[in-house]
Amino acid sequence: MNIEGEKHWSKVEKLHETVKNPNIHIKGTKSYYSDAWTGSFEESVVRYLYGDSYSLKNWEPIWELDQLYIGNFVCIGAEVIILMGGNNTHRMDWFSLYPFKESIVESYQQKGDTIIDDGAWLGIRSVIMPGVTIGEGAVVAAGSIVTKNVPAYSIVGGNPAKVIGSRFEDDIIKRLINLKIYDLSEENLLALQPYLSSNDLNELFRQVEVYKAEKD
Repeated sequence: MNIEGEKHWSKVEKLHETVKNPNIHIKGTKSYYSDAWTGSFEESVVRYLYGDSYSLKNWEPIWELDQLYIGNFVCIGAEVIILMGGNNTHRMDWFSLYPFKESIVESYQQKGDTIIDDGAWLGIRSVIMPGVTIGEGAVVAAGSIVTKNVPAYSIVGGNPAKVIGSRFEDDIIKRLINLKIYDLSEENLLALQPYLSSNDLNELFRQVEVYKAEKD
């Protein structure tokens, strides 16, 4: 018997319902985190990002903050870690890596925003390093350490993560990117669900173009 609020692998955390940090930007209502084995997305996944309840009460940011952007229909596996800018105070070009408070401002090196684009899937226990962009529809294999941008619809794995495959042929990927399917409203996307959940990509292209023409 399921108890109200009990965690289970078949239940997920919908990010648009739970994320409160103003520096985390969630697109749409379909992205989720598999939180059955950990705390919440903000507690367990996003590390070193100003804007949680503690930092808002106790600190004032002394540098420009990197932001986290998560697209729609993103699937984030259990125990994923997304490292953010607050930990970038260990200067490797200095003699000491130690973050002395006397030089903490100078030691900070901004990495840039982290972007998890629409339709991406981050496998269990993968780590996303600061300033990385995960492209539309990309797959990050379980346990991977992502240090560089991940191309749309590619599959990456390893430490450091490298491209190990593509979900589709190059010409299909270009057509998918140009289709801008995730620019459609959620209502429109859900109306196309039978074609989204299919490997008949030519029919998907046709149906999306028909749907766009009808809405114009």
